[in-house]
Amino acid sequence: MAENSLLSRLDGIDARFEEVGTLITDPEVIQDMKRYVRLTKEYKDLEKLTAVTRRYRNLLGNADEAREVLASESDPELREMAKAELDEAMEAIPAIEEEIKLLLIPADPEDGKNAILEIRGGTGGDEAAIFAGDLYKMYVKYCESKGWNVAVTSFSEGAAGGFKEIVVAVTGDNVYGTLKYESGVHRVQRVPATETQGRVHTSAATVAVLPEAEAFDVEINEGEIKWDTFRSGGAGGQNVNKVESGVRLRYMWRNPNTGETEEILIECTETRDQPKNKERALSRLRTFIYDKEHQKYIDDIASRRKTLVSTGDRSAKIRTYNYPQGRITDHRINYTIYNLQAFMDGEIQDVIDQLIIAENAEKLKAAEL
Repeated sequence: MAENSLLSRLDGIDARFEEVGTLITDPEVIQDMKRYVRLTKEYKDLEKLTAVTRRYRNLLGNADEAREVLASESDPELREMAKAELDEAMEAIPAIEEEIKLLLIPADPEDGKNAILEIRGGTGGDEAAIFAGDLYKMYVKYCESKGWNVAVTSFSEGAAGGFKEIVVAVTGDNVYGTLKYESGVHRVQRVPATETQGRVHTSAATVAVLPEAEAFDVEINEGEIKWDTFRSGGAGGQNVNKVESGVRLRYMWRNPNTGETEEILIECTETRDQPKNKERALSRLRTFIYDKEHQKYIDDIASRRKTLVSTGDRSAKIRTYNYPQGRITDHRINYTIYNLQAFMDGEIQDVIDQLIIAENAEKLKAAEL
């Protein structure tokens, strides 16, 4: 029976749950931050799986008991009660089996991380920069609806508005696991504000979503970092221009995948407080190195999945925003909706949900569940 096959995969779950629960209270494990975080994440995942497994076993037990009653009892009232219990169990079992199957699939270890969101104007000149600005506003509204915090790390404004490039840090619950589906080329079809003939133009902006690195994920010799300070430009009054609050970080880094050494240059002018800018520049350095060092991991994942869902392929045209028709089409799953204005106001969850469903179906197929 299918349920017996599934139950065989659940053998040992309770024992491992108790083992991990003991390990995360061990002082030696707590001192090893990397191991402690990994085990804490495993404990939370096992806690969910254990709870669902218990519900599943209870349903199977209820169904077996109801069948026994139907096979052995002649009392009409008892038989009616048993039949109702069996029907209730059989209706609930398929959904809980799907839930267990998804929980059995190893989660992407990056999903629970915060994210760095990079938006850049692509082909289309001024209109591409304006569209990049529209995407930025869209993501800010979406993040606010999720209760996430958004902090602009750096930006370069477009000549006619919007941004040539803007980089933001997003912090909250399961940020990367949600936003990773947005990586790729976003194409817009509309009449630009700069167009005098009323013609529809096609422009594009690229979005890259990177998992934010924690301090213990990468090793950085801070003694080898060269720091420069400078006066920040732009709005903010006289203080911004008089105080050297902007920081510039230079770091020579050896890529363990290629063996090559390269200089990393990062500037941060986000706040008027120099120590805070240094802290944020260090965070960006860790994230940059983390992304580079984990590129092989990302490539391995991408090669195993034939679709572009969540692979982070920045060259792939993932979505088209057609303003004349009020249409959004996600090309990875051939999903089209006609609520463009609401979508640009941050209501993007529906498309993300469809992408998650598509990816989960692919994972189930690959895992032969």
